[in-house]
Amino acid sequence: MEPMDIVGKAKEDASLPKATMTKIIKEMLPPDVRVARDAQDLLIECCVEFINLISSESNEVCNREEKRTIAPEHVLKALEVLGFGEYIEEVYAAYEQHKLETMDTLKSGKWTNVAEMTEEEALAEQQRMFAEARARMNGGATIPKQPDPEATIPNQSEPELSANSQL
Repeated sequence: MEPMDIVGKAKEDASLPKATMTKIIKEMLPPDVRVARDAQDLLIECCVEFINLISSESNEVCNREEKRTIAPEHVLKALEVLGFGEYIEEVYAAYEQHKLETMDTLKSGKWTNVAEMTEEEALAEQQRMFAEARARMNGGATIPKQPDPEATIPNQSEPELSANSQL
């Protein structure tokens, strides 16, 4: 059997993380059950093949609907078309749980204070982050202290005074 190309890679190049898969396999079995290394490898290959099958069918569903991005609905339809309809409810529940966890992470994470920043504070933060990135790219050079954004951005409500202007 000829290796199938998957996005420019040979079939043998597409795999799943062995340690993660081994952990999942062990969690699904009773503690007194051992799994031979060959059996673990076979299970991993089956998972890769299953993902390829679902991905391929999801892509076909997506194409039939003349869409360019595979959406969760396409995956659920692919499961049904391939005869895995009994898993749709459980897969959908897992997807909903993932959405909730992702929203909770975003709400409680570092992005919550972004909306509370003024435009000037956001600009100063952006400049600081650019400076940090530049320093990392330049081999860890020290980051110059950023000037106070209040001092460099004139107040829009007050006219600027120059040395030649009169009061």
